[in-house]
Formats: sequence, C-alpha cells, structure tokens
Amino acid sequence: MDDARPILVTGSHRSGTGWIGRMIAACRRPPVAYLWEPFSLLHRPGTFAVRFPYWFPYVSTANEEPYLGPMRDLLSYRYRISAELTAVRSLKDVARMPRDWLTFARYRRIRARPLLKDPIAVFSAGWLADRFSMDVVVLIRHPAAFADSLVRRGWRHPFDHFLRQPLLVSEVLSPFEEQIRKFATAEQPLLDQACLLWNLVHHAIAQYRASRPGWLFLRLEDVAQDPEVAFARIYGHLHLSFDDPVRRTIREHSAPSNPVETADPSVVRRNSRAAAVAWRSRLDASEVERIRTLTDPLASAFYSDEDW
Repeated sequence: MDDARPILVTGSHRSGTGWIGRMIAACRRPPVAYLWEPFSLLHRPGTFAVRFPYWFPYVSTANEEPYLGPMRDLLSYRYRISAELTAVRSLKDVARMPRDWLTFARYRRIRARPLLKDPIAVFSAGWLADRFSMDVVVLIRHPAAFADSLVRRGWRHPFDHFLRQPLLVSEVLSPFEEQIRKFATAEQPLLDQACLLWNLVHHAIAQYRASRPGWLFLRLEDVAQDPEVAFARIYGHLHLSFDDPVRRTIREHSAPSNPVETADPSVVRRNSRAAAVAWRSRLDASEVERIRTLTDPLASAFYSDEDW
C-alpha cells in the first residue's frame, strides 16, 4: 500500500530536511516515525547497525551486502543492543539506550510509517528507493544560502572522503574528480569548499530529477514562501492526511513571529520566509558573485537570474 511505504527526505545538508521531515512526522493518520540520519557518522549503531568510515557514503547494488540487513532492521524498528554496546563511551550513551529502545518499541506498536531524514544519504537515495520501495522527497537550496550557512558555522569538508569511494567518483562524480583531488590535497577557502560541495550534491540531484519522475523535488525557498500550500502538496504526494492539527503545527513552526536563526541548528521553529533569504543581508556583492561564478552553470538549472 502507498501509505505504508518508507519515506526518505534528502537533499543537501542545510537545505531544510529537518524542518520538512519534522512537519511530515506531525502526521498521525497514519503515524509517521522520524528517523534521524542513519547514514551520518554520528548516528547510534543500535538504531542502524552500520559504522560508516566517511561522510556521504555511496551504497549501490555493487556494494550493498553489508547494509541490507541493518536497513531492514531499521525500517522494522528492531533495535540492536549488541551493536550499541560497542559504541558506548559515556553515561550519556548509556542513557540513550533505553530511550531509543522504547522509541522503536512504540513505533512498532503503532505501526508507524518510517521516515528517514537524511541529507547524508543523498548519493545513496537511488539504492534506498529501489531496494526498499521508498517515496523520496528531495530538497534543493539556493547556492548562496547554502554557502552562507556553511561559512558562518565554519564547516569544512574532508574531500578525501569522496576519493575513498571510487565507485561514487566513477558512477556519479566523475565530472568533478580533478577538483575533488585538488580540494583533498590542499586546504581551500571555506567559501570555495561550500561551492564545490553544493555542486557535487546538486549534480546528483539534477541526475535524479532527469531520471526519477516519481520523486518529489522541492526548492526550500518555495516551501518557505507558502508552507501550508507546499505541505498540502507534500502530504498529497505521500498519501498522508493533511488535517487541522497538521496545519496548526506547520503554522506554528513557520510563523513570522519565530526567530530567523537559532543557536541550535536542530530547532525547526523558524520564520520560514525570512530564514530562506537571510543570506541576502549577510553576504556582500563580491561573495555572491563568486558563489554564482563557482556554481554556474549547474545553479541555472535550479535558479533564475531573479533568484540572485
């Protein structure tokens, strides 16, 4: 049944996947289980019994064997205590175990529909969709907004993590191999790093958009402009009930009275319209021009001149 299919919310990080995922998980008919970034290096192994050695792991039919069983366990809410014990390093880790076990038990009891919120799985989205019959929602974000977000947080990326995945480079990122090697060899300016990372992720998204007509592709800016209309479309696509409690939740989490920014990036209650375009008041003209230069022509596939 369509309303039982797992859901994947992906795209670039800092593209609103947390907000979109949380608002979808506000559905109670059917109930939806919010599962946080199983492909992240920071996920808890009790929830997904895999330890990835790099960011943005690429899984396909060619290397899927170690991941099939753990993903089936995750989608069935089977918590693996033995896997979690191998990662326990503090009392905080110990405290997470009963919390996560009880959460999974509740998801099983209410037969919740799994929702994976995971931008780190963007390169593996095709495998997840094909192997586990997932409905996929892909978020796109303006390159200037993405770069501004990473620069303000000082988030550098280890580009050698791509080179350590030759299958990913050969099958998805081959047009950028020379640039990736340059960035992996010598530290580059943070703004340039953000632009290359935007290109890599959105190159994959452009390929998906051309070959996966059944997926839902959304620009964050469009969702933020009119959240109720956008989420009505999302809920319809996913065969979820868009009722009054869901509408209220969306209004509360996107209202103009909410802050534009928060110190905690996991907080999803924002002034959605202002937050989506806050980069315009933070970046100077030279920075915007450099971002546009470094991300075109790919950026032009998603954004027009008016969007700059």
